Amino acid sequence: MAYELEEFCNDCRGAIQSDPGDGGREVIRDKLAELVKNQDFVAEHCWPGRPFGTYTVYQDPETDFHLLAHCFDNGSKSPPHDHGKSWAIYAQTHGYTDMTVWDRNDDPAAGGPVDLSVRETYRLNPGDAGIFHPGDIHTIEFNDGSRFVRVTGTDLNQEAQAIYNMADKTVKIASAAQAIDSESKSRG
Repeated sequence: MAYELEEFCNDCRGAIQSDPGDGGREVIRDKLAELVKNQDFVAEHCWPGRPFGTYTVYQDPETDFHLLAHCFDNGSKSPPHDHGKSWAIYAQTHGYTDMTVWDRNDDPAAGGPVDLSVRETYRLNPGDAGIFHPGDIHTIEFNDGSRFVRVTGTDLNQEAQAIYNMADKTVKIASAAQAIDSESKSRG
């Protein structure tokens, strides 16, 4: 019997209420990997012909976690960024996504050039899930036709985040909505 969306939402709520930290997020990561093995769920929310976009699948009224489906025709790479105080857990359904976690080596209070180095890189293939914890600076790069689902701790459109420019070694703080708009304009 397939693991269903309603079970997943109940399990996420329970995990957050029991442990809002790393342990709860690890439970959610495992459950999200289980959910994307449900081919009916994948067919409904991430089918290959679904138009480009990000779709809200579920928003929990008690704990404010969000489950989103991301459907892309063309591959893309995000700039290094964080999700502020929130977290994000990804699970791949089609294609792949390369995940990179960065360390910041400079002193943010010093106001000088930003110095980032790669801490970890891994690939999500269909059925795989990965976590970015609060404050993790990360980059995602996915191929044409990629589809993935993502659980976030809150509405990231309302969360301030740091966006890093590797060319000029600067950082700016912007809302997620501003970051998405800026990225889509740069893709043309």
